[in-house]
Amino acid sequence: MKDFIRKYRRFILFFLLLSGIILGLFYNALQPQLRLPIYQPAMVNFELVDSTLQHVKKAHRIANFRLINQNGLQITEKDYQDHIYIADFFFTTCPTICPKMTENMARIQIHILEDPQVKLLSHSVTPKIDSVAQLKKYALEKGVNDTKWNLVTGDKKQIYELARKSYLAVKTDGDGGPFDMIHTENFILVDPDRKIRGFYDGTDPEAMEQLLTDLKILKDEFPFIKK
Repeated sequence: MKDFIRKYRRFILFFLLLSGIILGLFYNALQPQLRLPIYQPAMVNFELVDSTLQHVKKAHRIANFRLINQNGLQITEKDYQDHIYIADFFFTTCPTICPKMTENMARIQIHILEDPQVKLLSHSVTPKIDSVAQLKKYALEKGVNDTKWNLVTGDKKQIYELARKSYLAVKTDGDGGPFDMIHTENFILVDPDRKIRGFYDGTDPEAMEQLLTDLKILKDEFPFIKK
């Protein structure tokens, strides 16, 4: 027996190693892949969904947009094509929840700074006040990296419609008119197909940890191919 083992030890070692690899592959293949839900309007608290969308159960995507960032550059959905991104709504003069939200978004920026797959997008809900110059000043104060994080201003009606009908982020009704005002703590996780994959309280540290965990899961679902 000893002679047999000595004679074929290389083969036995190779066989054991190969068996271990095969078993590992089978084990991984049998493990269910974690997937985040794809949120449709019908799945979300009806208070956050425009009445025209509350029945929608499939194919909901973030609408096309055309806004201006802190550098005066036009930003559209094409700037986020093939990327995962995190969106929120804020205003630079907000004294309540926005400072904490911006602080938490800045922390997320640190985590994704070297990650080419992930970007950030913050929409001003007071675009008349938040001019390009005001956004630039705010960006410099908060450490915004222009390559990762766009602070955008533009047409108020467009921004408010995005918040209500695309991102499903706001409880209040309105038309984006002069007296309309939205205020939400929600961070929204969006996949490369422009589908909503998560909602998070942007003022809550635990929610931010969950967002980072979910971001890893989403990245596994969408391997990044740099073009």
